[in-house]
Amino acid sequence: MYGLIVLILVESQPAARFPGPVRFSFSCTVMGCIQSIACNKSRIKRENIVVHDLSATIDHCPTIIEENSPIVLRYKTPYFKAAARIVMPPIPRNETWVVGWIQACTQMEFYNTYGDIGMSSWELPQLREGLVRAISDSDGISYPWYGNTTETVTIVGPTSKPSRFTVSMNDNFYPSVTWAVPVSESNTPLLTNIKRDQSFTTWLVALNTTSKEKILLHTIKWRMRVDIVVDPSQSLGSRARLVGRMYQEQPRVLSRMEPVPPNAMGKPNANDAQVLMWRPRRGPPLVVIPPK
Repeated sequence: MYGLIVLILVESQPAARFPGPVRFSFSCTVMGCIQSIACNKSRIKRENIVVHDLSATIDHCPTIIEENSPIVLRYKTPYFKAAARIVMPPIPRNETWVVGWIQACTQMEFYNTYGDIGMSSWELPQLREGLVRAISDSDGISYPWYGNTTETVTIVGPTSKPSRFTVSMNDNFYPSVTWAVPVSESNTPLLTNIKRDQSFTTWLVALNTTSKEKILLHTIKWRMRVDIVVDPSQSLGSRARLVGRMYQEQPRVLSRMEPVPPNAMGKPNANDAQVLMWRPRRGPPLVVIPPK
């Protein structure tokens, strides 16, 4: 609520004469008020940004297992997909706004078991030890954004009309897992199980690149789980099969906005922060691939 700054001047009168009407004179300072109102009107607010047709889904299909290589097993999960149509109000100032998707990994378990010998695991040490709540899942170039093609749109002000556009993104897993123990010189297939359970938070955000102001538009939670059993004694092409759930749970669009943690906005991203460990049944763990 805005008002004028008013100076009230009271004419001094002797106490005996004060019962009569008191006369006031008003002096109004309006420049600061006008500037404040103008500043407020020129700001982009959440209620002025319209989001249409928000969607967040995971394809309703099972994970595909590929046994084409004598060196590695590969699997391809269904895609997580998010999209929204945006109407951005006119930008009255010389400002640049970017609207798009920011994603962070909030939990990861990724274990490849080799019988009674041990297991390899991809790990995010800071996340595993509880030092951070999330790690950026950016492409490693477009921080803080997940990507810079369909994932974002940039609007350079001033603009006289609303801007209408669509932003979309997709994500899935398509890794390779060695049939043999990763720290062994042997090529003998010993892989018996793959378990993966990974959670993400995805935000639809409008970011003023000039002032760094963030306007959160939506928050999405999703999870991908994979459970594959392997019989290494079988011939290539007949070793692995999917167990557990065949289809993924659908993403959740939160009714309340969740803030973006600082670690979701910058380096390192999950691909650079992860480390591949070998954890034998007996003996100390070994770093196979260190973080970048």
